[in-house]
Amino acid sequence: MDAPRTLADFLPVAEAITVLTGAGISTDSGIPDFRGPQGVWTKDPTAEAMSTIDAYLADPEVRRRTWRARRDSPVWDAEPNAAHAALVALERAGRLRALITQNIDGLHQRAGSSADKVIEIHGTMREAVCLSCDLRTPMPEILARVDAGEDDPPCVSCGGVQKSATISFGQALDQDVLDAAIIAARSCDLFVAVGTSLTVQPAAGLCLEAVDHGALLVIINAAETPYDGLADAVLRRPVGETLPRLADLALGAGRTTGR
Repeated sequence: MDAPRTLADFLPVAEAITVLTGAGISTDSGIPDFRGPQGVWTKDPTAEAMSTIDAYLADPEVRRRTWRARRDSPVWDAEPNAAHAALVALERAGRLRALITQNIDGLHQRAGSSADKVIEIHGTMREAVCLSCDLRTPMPEILARVDAGEDDPPCVSCGGVQKSATISFGQALDQDVLDAAIIAARSCDLFVAVGTSLTVQPAAGLCLEAVDHGALLVIINAAETPYDGLADAVLRRPVGETLPRLADLALGAGRTTGR
């Protein structure tokens, strides 16, 4: 398939675009991915334990290490990049159906994406949650306690174990959030997967939901994914360059036709 010609055909006429983003959209903002050549888990396989709920609950040392990693995360200094801005442009033009993200960094909202458009399927690290009483606290408040010497800060309400408000391995996704993502995938005419390996379910399966309900599928990712054979176009180009170009292509016809 001649991807540029095909994209030129169907991007300008797509009226309900749903986008799924993964870690690859934030690497240009200085946030490393997990499974890539320079990924967090590639460089340090033991770091994956910090994202496993059983290990986190059972081992205080895992929690202490995780709190230090949260405090020192590059997320706090990261700024949205051109790819994030491209999705804001699609939304403001009325072309974006929904923005589903596997990322927990909050950069889509910081770039200007509306909260009601963003579906954070794996939660957010910008809040902490108590695993006993469900109290939510802004993450900076907890990290200030870590800086003050608390290496595993308990909940101020019940004394329970706290963690970031993210979905760890072994935890179930929020069913309401997952349902919203499935609806967004099923109700679009174009589904774009950006910077994701499409190996983590059920997020990866949203590609199939979209295609089964008549949507075209575009995948932008540096490496192969299990869904490449299903896609109408696969682009192995840098996300920070490619997504803005695709947004320009989609919006150019909209301006011409007055949409």
